[in-house]
Amino acid sequence: MIMVDRKRLKNPNGLILGTPGSGKSFSAKREITNCFLITEDDIIVCDPEAEYSALVQALHGQVVRVSPVSDQYINPMDLNLNYSEEDNPLSLKADFILSLCELIVGGKNGLEPVEKTIIDRCVRLVYQEYLADPVPEKMPILEDLYNLLRKQEEPEAQRLATSLEIYVTGSLNVFNHQTNVDINNRIVCFDIKELGKQLKKIGMLIVQDQVWNRVTINRSAHKSTRYYVDEFHLLLKEEQTAAYSVEIWKRFRKWGGIPTGELVCYLLVA
Repeated sequence: MIMVDRKRLKNPNGLILGTPGSGKSFSAKREITNCFLITEDDIIVCDPEAEYSALVQALHGQVVRVSPVSDQYINPMDLNLNYSEEDNPLSLKADFILSLCELIVGGKNGLEPVEKTIIDRCVRLVYQEYLADPVPEKMPILEDLYNLLRKQEEPEAQRLATSLEIYVTGSLNVFNHQTNVDINNRIVCFDIKELGKQLKKIGMLIVQDQVWNRVTINRSAHKSTRYYVDEFHLLLKEEQTAAYSVEIWKRFRKWGGIPTGELVCYLLVA
């Protein structure tokens, strides 16, 4: 057996690879427990199969169950002012929202250039009030972006708004709320099992964005953030979403994040 302190490596990012039933989740749980007991690092888990809730609860952590019928919400529009190392945090946030819209709207061919331009324009408009007075009450939600899209003149904007409608006023509006759960616990598990196939990738992308928010906050406190995610390959299937996810994983190292993906062989063809 070879054991290593990943913080001492040039790049601490990691993958747990193996066939189904080979013990990938057990290995991740063992590492999570060790990190909790012997480090001061924050730990966040994206849990598509509800496998980690018992462990996180045993460690007095926070389990956030995200589903279409849950009353626990996370806002995909949440923005930490330290979101990017640049002076303008909107550049990276716009990439995230483009990735989110690609999953919702893009279809097989992704977003068209004109659609990307419209979304980028509306993202910059929707955060103006919050950036002028960054208090939680002024944080936008998905409905604010939807309303701005409806006000744009281009027909593509109306298509985007119509595609978003089910996620704003329809049956899949679980992500159209302000965050109402305490995600500042040292160990947090996002249980997204009940989202189902249609919302799973969207949920994983939003959790990844929440993790990035935590990483940027912890960086200033010189604190590491460990992130464990199962089925990471799902975020590598769409071009924009894959590019954003890869960029975030690259940034994790520089900002004190230590991500770990748990994958079967699908990674090789994603």
